[in-house]
Amino acid sequence: MTSFNSVEDLVLVAGATGGVGQLVVGKLLEKGLKVRVLTRNAAKAEEMFNHRVEIAVGDIRQPATLPAATQNVSHIISCTGTTAFPSARWEFEQSQNLIEWGITFLNPKSSEAKAKNSPAKVDAQGVSNLVTAAPHNLKRFVFVSSCGILRKNQFPFSVLNAFGVLDAKQKGEEAIINSGLPYTIIRPGRLIDGPYTSYDLNTLLKAKTGGKYGVVVGTGDTLSGDTSRIDVANACVECLLHPSSSRKIFEIVNQGQRPPAINWETLFSKLK
Repeated sequence: MTSFNSVEDLVLVAGATGGVGQLVVGKLLEKGLKVRVLTRNAAKAEEMFNHRVEIAVGDIRQPATLPAATQNVSHIISCTGTTAFPSARWEFEQSQNLIEWGITFLNPKSSEAKAKNSPAKVDAQGVSNLVTAAPHNLKRFVFVSSCGILRKNQFPFSVLNAFGVLDAKQKGEEAIINSGLPYTIIRPGRLIDGPYTSYDLNTLLKAKTGGKYGVVVGTGDTLSGDTSRIDVANACVECLLHPSSSRKIFEIVNQGQRPPAINWETLFSKLK
């Protein structure tokens, strides 16, 4: 197991106020690790994490905001993302009328052109921007991707990818892999449990999966099913502590009976 230097090591979490991201921050703090969060809303992050993290105001869609955020970090965990289908979170430019908006919704290319926060802008270009800004001596870049990357033409992933979310995540993965940085790419199934949006750090530290299923990992994009956000967050943090997860891409789902404790070293050691 890798030992963190609690004085020198600093973990940057992008997407820290999202469903998985806020759980990741809570688990890093629980392990006594130093955390910096990248956020567009400093007040929200300060309230959520009770002033126990460093705040870097920035946006992965805006490259100029990233060098200051990534300065002196030893690890990066990217939990960024947006909805798979057009929604208010895509931050559409104001349409002239409902008919125009309806046409935009039904036309993926038109949707992309009119949205500021689409998967292509976040999961593809945004992640690429974060990779470019990462220190050359980074110890690990962790990216929360998705099951189905290699099965985009198969149901149900073909439906999920109707507006390009899997295409975008694959481009994000490729940017990370091609960078030469040490990485771990985690591909969860359909996310369940949470998000915990109480803005209460105590709630985050105590969060436990409501399901009674075990954790299953695999490679080659063959797994399907539900995945607890809590287990995804655990995987993000635990992989930093285990060298066997470096330069690995794996799926994670919840199946079977849950043991009293998840042995992450055993899970990671099985990865090809």
